[in-house]
Amino acid sequence: MPKVSSLIVPYATYLRVYEPLAAFPEPERGHWARYARRPDRPSYQDELRRSLSDLLPTPPIPVPVHESGDAFVLEVDGVVCVCPWRTRLRGWQALAEFGDELPRPVLEAVLPQVVRQQAAQDYERWLARNPDARPWIRTATWQVPLNWFVLVSDEERRFDKGSGDVPPMLRYRTPMVQARRRVARGLRALKEAIDEGPLIDGLVDVGRWLEEFHPRSLVELDYGGLVHTLPAGELEDDHSAADVAEGIQALRSGDGVAAGEAYARLVERWRSVRDRRSAN
Repeated sequence: MPKVSSLIVPYATYLRVYEPLAAFPEPERGHWARYARRPDRPSYQDELRRSLSDLLPTPPIPVPVHESGDAFVLEVDGVVCVCPWRTRLRGWQALAEFGDELPRPVLEAVLPQVVRQQAAQDYERWLARNPDARPWIRTATWQVPLNWFVLVSDEERRFDKGSGDVPPMLRYRTPMVQARRRVARGLRALKEAIDEGPLIDGLVDVGRWLEEFHPRSLVELDYGGLVHTLPAGELEDDHSAADVAEGIQALRSGDGVAAGEAYARLVERWRSVRDRRSAN
């Protein structure tokens, strides 16, 4: 495998679902049970390093040839929960959206058209054999989609300033039943107030995705590498989930002024991130 710099492209955020072992059929359940006992499980950055290493050859490999057998693992109250990487599936799905992110000359330089077409054809053939496939991880770049914040509460927020070579960390974890309940409440309030819009569409989409998992799963919203774009003070003071919850509650109460104020705080907080994205 080609060497990859220790500097990792940092600007991705993640929404992950960790399912209990009971949610997986055999023999996959046995695989994850054995995997969870391994002391050498890869880290969050290891997944990104492996993906980046595939872009170094000529031509690049936009999607792994084989599906990953790795996962992130949590143990909560004695129950082992796993979040499979499914790097190949996520690579195919990301590639379908990649064309909108870069100017055509840059896109051709990074991933030539012939490479993209071959990957798309491979995905179509694979999807025909696996029509119900879905990833356990959703990824966004240069942002945390507002609909993700609906799933969590400020009380579930965990922040670590980091030190030395350890970067800061900001994430939320919530039980699946809570996440689904918040989606339902949020949708009711939004539809009564604004009928339609991108926030509603995004929330419907993420709600359908959550319905595909075991009810005893855990949902994790992780700022991932986006912490590198925010000054330490701003990151520590970031309570976007609280602002989203306050805005939805204000809509439910018919208080448009309070809802507008909560939205204005979100816009102001994320303006600096959008400006950095434009600069890049």
